[in-house]
Amino acid sequence: MNFKYLTLRLFRHFMPESAARFLLKRRWFIKPGLESNDPAAAVKKYIDVLSNYGQSLKGKRILVFGYGGRFAVGVELLRQGAAHVVLCDHFVLLDRERNRDLLSAFADYLIVTDGDVTPRPEFITLLHGDIRDNEIQQKISQVDFVLSTSVYEHLDDVDGITRALAKLTAPQGIQLHFVDLRDHYFKYPFEMLTFSERVWRGFLNPTSNLNRFRLTSYREVFDASFQKVDITVLQRLEDEFRATHPRIRPEFLTGDESVDSVSLIQVLVETPKR
Repeated sequence: MNFKYLTLRLFRHFMPESAARFLLKRRWFIKPGLESNDPAAAVKKYIDVLSNYGQSLKGKRILVFGYGGRFAVGVELLRQGAAHVVLCDHFVLLDRERNRDLLSAFADYLIVTDGDVTPRPEFITLLHGDIRDNEIQQKISQVDFVLSTSVYEHLDDVDGITRALAKLTAPQGIQLHFVDLRDHYFKYPFEMLTFSERVWRGFLNPTSNLNRFRLTSYREVFDASFQKVDITVLQRLEDEFRATHPRIRPEFLTGDESVDSVSLIQVLVETPKR
């Protein structure tokens, strides 16, 4: 048994979410994802993938799902030609300091209101709340693109949220998601798969939630909501998988190592089912 892993997971599970978000905002111990660390690189990654599929974000309405309180990706998408950006997050946790730093470079899209930097509503819509709620759904028009990075693995209702995002996507719209299937204690990428659901949920799952979905589960969910589903494997960790395999619970195994060792995926889906 990996006692170091268990100690850290227990600590993270029982840490108040407010404390975790405090640490995340200050980049202490808990590291933010690419969209916070390097928003320009995150936008370039979206543009490059969409370009490979013959798509451009220019003139399009875009929803960034799970933007994390920082406007950087939104204003960068606008600078690259997007017509309007919806920044969506379940929580309201604005990164006021870093948003203020954006003002000089993105004054066309941001304004100062009561001492805080806020988006110009003609360019950016902030959408805070549960995307499944009808009230939230009715606040915005359908979008051409839905984008996310390292968000899907944290969802507590993957099926329901996918259906909600599909409703917000235009008939010929596209969604692009980068999903990290690793245990986010990255030194042990498959360790979380060795515990029962009761133990994981009750004692080890971090407050940010790791749903432990695997490749086949994601494929089933997206197939149910979209007519076209293209999942690209970006990374496999065969050696790490083999080292953990004897302890991984059977519900997480297909018997195909090329599937079970997948750690990073790119999901591009088109044409939501109505």
